[in-house]
Amino acid sequence: MSKEQPRLFGEMGELAPEAHQAAELPKRTYASFLPGLKVEDGYPQVQTYQELLDISGNCQKCRLRDTCRQIVFGDGNIDADILFIGEGPGKDEDEQGIPFVGRAGQLLNKILEAAQFDRSEVFITNVVKCRPPGNRLPNPDEVKECRNYLEAQIRIINPRIVVCLGAMACQTVIDPKAKISQTRGRWFTRNGIMIMATYHPAALLRNEQYKRPTWEDFKLIRDEYKKLTRSV
Repeated sequence: MSKEQPRLFGEMGELAPEAHQAAELPKRTYASFLPGLKVEDGYPQVQTYQELLDISGNCQKCRLRDTCRQIVFGDGNIDADILFIGEGPGKDEDEQGIPFVGRAGQLLNKILEAAQFDRSEVFITNVVKCRPPGNRLPNPDEVKECRNYLEAQIRIINPRIVVCLGAMACQTVIDPKAKISQTRGRWFTRNGIMIMATYHPAALLRNEQYKRPTWEDFKLIRDEYKKLTRSV
């Protein structure tokens, strides 16, 4: 699904009236998306995904880079209308360089397929881009350093929907004090982007009771996605 683009030229090739108006207006400012983050922290000078990827390749901002094999930055369509955010890469992801390819990723694939999403059309990433040792949860200082990349990813991809998979993504994107059990299944909006949190697929593998509410959340996400993309 392509995003709406501004009309720059009229039927005869001249600048459209709205293009003249846009030229006279001050440059649009970007408000930071993640709570507690300043605009200048999210690499505002970076305009393309490849530039951001190149910068991340040299990152040594936290201890995680010293213990992982590679940076697992993201996977999917960089023009996607929907962005899924997990917590961090695991062993399989660290080996393959792709997020959500282990058991949790295989379950996510099944959920996406059941909800009529093609994985190649969405974008998937994590809060932190390097695997924490032993698959532990990322520490707060590690999240703090890495969320600048996430902020830039969201700005460049410019999705219409963001889905937080699990408590860490929920707290990083929606509210640091949010509880996934209370926040999941509810829509939030920021910077014109709709946001919903649901359980992480790994949580479903540990506790089957989470499967039903997660599926209910994905049905809401699917329906809203169809509604938004039909309007384009």
